[in-house]
Amino acid sequence: MSVYESIMQGLNEAVEYQQGRIKARKVKLTIKPVDIFNTEDIRQIRQRTGLSQVMFAGSLGVSPKTVEAWESGRNKPEGASRRLLEIVRDDPGFLRRFQVEA
Repeated sequence: MSVYESIMQGLNEAVEYQQGRIKARKVKLTIKPVDIFNTEDIRQIRQRTGLSQVMFAGSLGVSPKTVEAWESGRNKPEGASRRLLEIVRDDPGFLRRFQVEA
């Protein structure tokens, strides 16, 4: 099927749905709120990975100073870093997928 044909099929289906001739597939999703981590949580997550602060930081894509600040309580992880910490907490081996041997 060409791109044009695919677009036309989608448009025709949209018109048919609007006119009540077909039913649309509906999926309801809920996004889980992002957890908040304290200094000990972060240290435990890192230690469960078996990584130093430098290696942990590199795996997360942040600076070693950032991980140090999180673990000392000077800063708190925000946004995507918090979601990534959740993933690593739940699967400590997750970061191994991004490590290469030197």
